[in-house]
Amino acid sequence: MIGLTFSWGLNQVAVKFANTGYNPIFAALLRSAIACALVWLWCRYRRIPLFERDGTLWAGIAVGVLFGAEFALIFLGLDYTSAARATLMVNTMPFWVLIGGHFLLGERITMQKFWGLALAFGGVALVFSDKLSLPGPEALRGDLMCLTGGVLWAATTLVIKGSKLSVASAEKTLLYQLVVSAAFLIPLVPLAGPLLREVTSLATGALLFQAIYVVAFTYLLWFWLMRRYPASGLSSFAFLTPAFGVLCAGLVLNEPLSMRIFAALILIAVGLLLVNRPLRRTLPG
Repeated sequence: MIGLTFSWGLNQVAVKFANTGYNPIFAALLRSAIACALVWLWCRYRRIPLFERDGTLWAGIAVGVLFGAEFALIFLGLDYTSAARATLMVNTMPFWVLIGGHFLLGERITMQKFWGLALAFGGVALVFSDKLSLPGPEALRGDLMCLTGGVLWAATTLVIKGSKLSVASAEKTLLYQLVVSAAFLIPLVPLAGPLLREVTSLATGALLFQAIYVVAFTYLLWFWLMRRYPASGLSSFAFLTPAFGVLCAGLVLNEPLSMRIFAALILIAVGLLLVNRPLRRTLPG
C-alpha cells in the first residue's frame, strides 16, 4: 500500500511531464486506450469472462463517461495549476463520497466523519487562499478543474457502489471505464489544441508510465488487495497519496511549497484518517 500510494502521488507529476509533449485530452485518451489493451490481454490470459449479460451495461457506460470527464478535467487542469495543488484537489474524493453516500445510499455521517469533512474543506480553502504557490494567473481555473475531477471520481464510486457493478469483477469494471472513456474523449481532443506539443522521451515515458504501470497494473493490484485484506485497514493508507503527491511535486518539479500548502496537506490528511471508510471497486486518482 505504501508503494501504491507513492505511485498515485507521483501520477500527477507524470501528467505534468506528459502534458509538455501531448495535448492533455489526447494524452488521457492514449492512456485509456493503452491500458485497455493491456487489461484485455490480461483477461484473455486469465480467461476472465467479460461479455456475459449481468445487468451492468448502463452503469458501466455511466462510470466510463464519468471516468473520461474526470481525467479530461485533471489533465487540462494540470496545464494551469501545479501538481501539488492538483493533488490536494483531486484527493478530496473520499469526502464527496461521504456526502453523496449520506444522501444517496443512506450511509449516515457520524460526528467523527463530520469533523473529517470540516478539516478537509478547511484544507481546500487554504489551497485557494495561498498566493505563494500559484504558478500563474490562471492557476485557480486549474484548481477548480481538478476539484471537479475529484467530484466526478466520487460520482463514479457512488454509481459503482449503488449498481450491479459492485459485484462485477474488478477487470470488467475497469474495462468499462477505460473503453467508454476513450470513446468519450475522442470528440473533446480538439478543445485542447494541437495533438502534439514538444514530444520528448520524457513526455512519452511519463505517458507510458501512467498507462502501463499506474492504470493497468496498480489499479488491478488495488482491487486484488481489496479482495484479500480488510478495506478499513487499506483505506487508512489513503492520507499518504496527497502527502506523496505534494512531496514529489516539490522534489521532482521544484514547485514552490508554501506553509499554507503544508497546512492544507495536514488538514486533508487528518480528515482522511477521521473519515477512514472503505471504498470498494473504485479507482485511485
